[in-house]
Amino acid sequence: MSNLDTLSQAVIQCEACPRLREYCARIAREKAPAHRDETYWARPVPGLGDPDARVVLVGLAPAAHGANRTGRMFTGDVPGGASDFLMAALHAVGFASLPHSRSADDGLVLTGLWITAAVRCAPPDNKPTPEEVRRCTPWLEQELALLPPDAVLVALGRLAFDVLFRLFGAGTRPKPAFEHGGIYRLAGGRTIVASYHPSRQNTNTGKLTQPMLREALRTARRIASQFAGAISASGGRRAPSGRRRRRPLP
Repeated sequence: MSNLDTLSQAVIQCEACPRLREYCARIAREKAPAHRDETYWARPVPGLGDPDARVVLVGLAPAAHGANRTGRMFTGDVPGGASDFLMAALHAVGFASLPHSRSADDGLVLTGLWITAAVRCAPPDNKPTPEEVRRCTPWLEQELALLPPDAVLVALGRLAFDVLFRLFGAGTRPKPAFEHGGIYRLAGGRTIVASYHPSRQNTNTGKLTQPMLREALRTARRIASQFAGAISASGGRRAPSGRRRRRPLP
């Protein structure tokens, strides 16, 4: 078993947030009408993807009837919901083998990408408390430590961006404002690409479109490729960090 597998098993067993655990269990009992004959996962949800990923996508939290039901991040949301919207973009740019993510056994393969979240349990109204976010952050920190250290981080939404900045933004002053498509070179060497979250609130209103999300993903992959080239040329040293940039690289 790999270190990531060991961490995933630890995440699944977490009971640190009673409110979230109670909510997930209640949703699993009540169920959505469309899934009344299914057994819900109803446990914390681990990350998934390519252990050698050069791009790491960080979302908010599992959906009550999505990942909380299927046990896989961004999987099983309502048709046309966040999981379908995200997977269509990932497939279009070459990260995902399928253009949708409906069940944990659908054969989806991610290449060069890891998907995780700031919070591992579905929160009521998709709003974890600050304390719940704080309790869950160590899982993300440990997970990122097991993935390639120069992987580019894609923050889906402001909460994910804020969590990543708290983890890696020490010495970066002033704290930059979150904006879709922003590229943030942190003083510690990490790079974050920001995107609006693919929630229906954003996608149904046109705040986030497929071209916008695909461009953010392509930007992250392009920067990761540049880092890989710099590491190769320098004989294995990490690429140096630069200043934060507020527009995609050419």
